[in-house]
Amino acid sequence: MRRKLSPNWLKRILNVWPPFLGAGIKVLTISENWDYAKVRLKKGLLNTNYFGTAYGGSLFSMTDPFYVLMLTNQLGRNYIVWDKGASIKYISPGRSHVYCEFRLTKQQVDEIRRHADINEKYEPEFEVDIIDESGELVAKVFKKLHIKRKAKKAD
Repeated sequence: MRRKLSPNWLKRILNVWPPFLGAGIKVLTISENWDYAKVRLKKGLLNTNYFGTAYGGSLFSMTDPFYVLMLTNQLGRNYIVWDKGASIKYISPGRSHVYCEFRLTKQQVDEIRRHADINEKYEPEFEVDIIDESGELVAKVFKKLHIKRKAKKAD
């Protein structure tokens, strides 16, 4: 039987994971009940573009796994949760460190569970704002997930 990682352990692992470490991405917090996470992209030499602003790929990467990880842990082992699609809309140049926050309400999780239990699949969409240190909006990321209840095993 596979043991479940605590939010604190997952945060530690993600903070040394090469794609995040190399891009300057740091997970600042993941709440104990998996309903909140905050991530920072520290602007530096390795994630700055030709114009001296945050590299778009790093902005996009900082939003990648969080809703999937949060929902996987909230819904439990009876559900399959995958990223289905994502897009990014750049609003203003990221000239400083940038941050994003991920939130899930109990109502959202209950609704997702209800839809996944009734339908063959459910594909909710989430919007994540990336903001700079002064609170200016840098980009919006749109995430679409695929959630499905696992088939019950025959006895």
